[in-house]
Amino acid sequence: LGQICCWRPMFTGLIEALGEVAAVSPIPAGSRIRVRTGLTAELELGDSIAVNGVCLTVIDSGKTGFDAEISPETARVTNLGRLGTGDVVNLERPMRADARVGGHFVLGHVDSTGRVEKIKQEADFFRFSVSLTRKLAPYLVKKGSVAIDGISLTVADLFDTSFDVQIIPFTWSHTSLCRAKVGSVVNLECDIIGKHVVRAFEISAPNLERMNLSDTENRHD
Repeated sequence: LGQICCWRPMFTGLIEALGEVAAVSPIPAGSRIRVRTGLTAELELGDSIAVNGVCLTVIDSGKTGFDAEISPETARVTNLGRLGTGDVVNLERPMRADARVGGHFVLGHVDSTGRVEKIKQEADFFRFSVSLTRKLAPYLVKKGSVAIDGISLTVADLFDTSFDVQIIPFTWSHTSLCRAKVGSVVNLECDIIGKHVVRAFEISAPNLERMNLSDTENRHD
């Protein structure tokens, strides 16, 4: 019997191209967007593509762009529900199994949104401060990875309710971040490795506590 391989779309956070929202139209459950992009020739129906870091499915494709549907949950959790005609979005196709990972593993499953609180230019670089909810705080570490609108970035500094990232000139000119303003809402996806570590600790912590209590009782006996 042959083996069945199940490949789940993954991304690297290295943006391939920018797209422009050509249309947004309501559907019975959610909305449908059309994105103009030069990647169209390389897309087929059913393909996955990350739009601002959100994994979507190509449901129609033409010469100048592709269509995708945004579910109510996706609109609620991400900034895709805020998109309008003319907005620029970051695009990345799934990584190939034999490709180098230049950024970090990005699943296209946004954890939450944040707001740009400060933008400070430092020579040719830009430093962004982004708000952070308490729910996401355990998953970020200084010098660790985070995806902002699908872009793989490094946490430059970490605070209780925000974090900083440094944007290099190439990223600034080749992604949608150059259009961001103070107050802009961005998609955040934490590093999957950090999520697994935190989850493993959550599961093992009660068992470790019971073991410690048991050892204490045995010593008293």
